[in-house]
Amino acid sequence: MATFLISGSRGTDDPTMATLPFMAAKTAKEQGHDVIVWLWNEAVTLGRKGTADHVHGVNLTPLKDLLAALETAGVQIWVCGACAVARQIGATDLVTGASIKGMQDYIKAVAEREKSIAF
Repeated sequence: MATFLISGSRGTDDPTMATLPFMAAKTAKEQGHDVIVWLWNEAVTLGRKGTADHVHGVNLTPLKDLLAALETAGVQIWVCGACAVARQIGATDLVTGASIKGMQDYIKAVAEREKSIAF
């Protein structure tokens, strides 16, 4: 079993790229790996309740289905705190399984994880 930090920076303006980190996280978790998803930049909006309902990348599983699968699997979704503040997103706005984290959490996770993948 490997440990992954999978990060995404794309939001609703690029639904295909926005969906890829969640697909990768779901696949890694299904293969038995430990996964954390880190959302930063415009991707933090994907952690807001209801946003995923409207994101469907080209030929990809709808984001709402991927988020549901990650929630069921217990995958943590970390939302960049500074990025969230800039977009007026608070902890109560987030989907189940998501939490606001700081850069210190991100760097610690990168240092502790075997693999870091960025989309």
